[in-house]
Amino acid sequence: MIGDPHVVTRILAIPALTKLVFLDTNILMYAADRGGQEVEKAKIAREIIRQEDYCTSGQVLEEFFYNVTRKGTHVMSSALALGWVRQIALKPCQAIDSQLVEAAIGLSTRNQISYWDGAIIAAAERLGARLLYTEDLNHNQIYGTVTARNPFLS
Repeated sequence: MIGDPHVVTRILAIPALTKLVFLDTNILMYAADRGGQEVEKAKIAREIIRQEDYCTSGQVLEEFFYNVTRKGTHVMSSALALGWVRQIALKPCQAIDSQLVEAAIGLSTRNQISYWDGAIIAAAERLGARLLYTEDLNHNQIYGTVTARNPFLS
């Protein structure tokens, strides 16, 4: 079952061991997925959450909640998804403000990426994360001060 409530706290409450990294929505979705088809990705995502000192943004929390309550074969209840959002938000979480929007527009224009990807990078930069775990950007490409890394590539 996606997002077993007893696992939420175990996965998300383990102490940080390394420098701050930014997690894109897809990493959190894989971590929350129980019994899905992407077993290896789920395992890797959970390991990242256990071992890395991570941060996110309001955008990531919104996307996570929306997607886990609507997508896939194992849809999460709103109550369980809210529990995940609350636990994730205990870590540094960048709010969206007008300066972040402006930075996202600049990043998206300079790098020819979507505004939404630019907003993720801008949030990572604002929080001081130099590594962004994501499937959505070019692996090992540097965007400003942030390096995008797809943790599922061998």
